Amino acid sequence: MAEQVLIGARLRAARLSKGLTLGTVASVTGLTQGYLSKLERDHVSPSVASLVAVCAAVGLRVGDLFEPPPSAIVRSGEGTLINFGAHDAREYVITPGDQTLIEVIHSFVEPEGSGGSTQYALDCDIEFIFVVSGTLDLILGDEVLSLGAGDAMTMRGREPHTWRNPSTEVGCEVLWMLAPAP
Repeated sequence: MAEQVLIGARLRAARLSKGLTLGTVASVTGLTQGYLSKLERDHVSPSVASLVAVCAAVGLRVGDLFEPPPSAIVRSGEGTLINFGAHDAREYVITPGDQTLIEVIHSFVEPEGSGGSTQYALDCDIEFIFVVSGTLDLILGDEVLSLGAGDAMTMRGREPHTWRNPSTEVGCEVLWMLAPAP
């Protein structure tokens, strides 16, 4: 008996990467939101017509659902330098640009560096933070959570927050993992 190919996560990631709601995809495809939700959780087996319609609505080729994601090595120093407005920080995306399921950012934050004074939210479901070295203060609303080397935190990606390196002398290194990739 053949193993069932799970496609729900790829459909959901494609929908979210386009900023589409289930309601929008439902109105474009003529399918119900409930059915689409079950499809994204692999709780239904779609007809070919339904699958083609959903793929078209989320901008995905049907064949992409059945191909494994490409493997890629990003060597040290080869990440894409980004700047989301952080102060005194160098940040690199270290996942390939075509990766939609997860995005990993490697940050080097100078003493007193920060994400800025204004809290922001990212367009992802989950944000995972791992402090490689140094100390990072994560600010969620009025709450300040201090994370040290080896500490990890998982939070909702759409939770407004910012961050800072509280040290006046020591930099910190942080890995941020966002799923799906915003």
